[in-house]
Amino acid sequence: VQLQASGGGLVQPGGSLRLSCAASGSIASLGEIGWYREPPGKQREFVAVINSGEQTSYADFVRGRFTVSRDNANNAVYLQMNSLYSEDTGIYYCYALTYRLWGHGTQVTVSS
Repeated sequence: VQLQASGGGLVQPGGSLRLSCAASGSIASLGEIGWYREPPGKQREFVAVINSGEQTSYADFVRGRFTVSRDNANNAVYLQMNSLYSEDTGIYYCYALTYRLWGHGTQVTVSS
């Protein structure tokens, strides 16, 4: 199974984006899926995670602004990002924690 993140782009501060993480096979079988990001010049950092029971957890800096969800029927996990700041700029990746499987990232740029 492979993962592919998509939905990134250029957005103004205060705007919204919805990222998708698509699996080539059953995303339900992968269990816990996390979102991570890599800001320019910085290390990759945790953003959010959702487990098989749809319990979620968020980094403090996105809590209340970002929402992670999953749609096992369509083999996808989503990250709804609202009230974006310039500090949210980076490459966003999805990650299947149990299998240590990274997807290809998608670039998010928040700029006026």
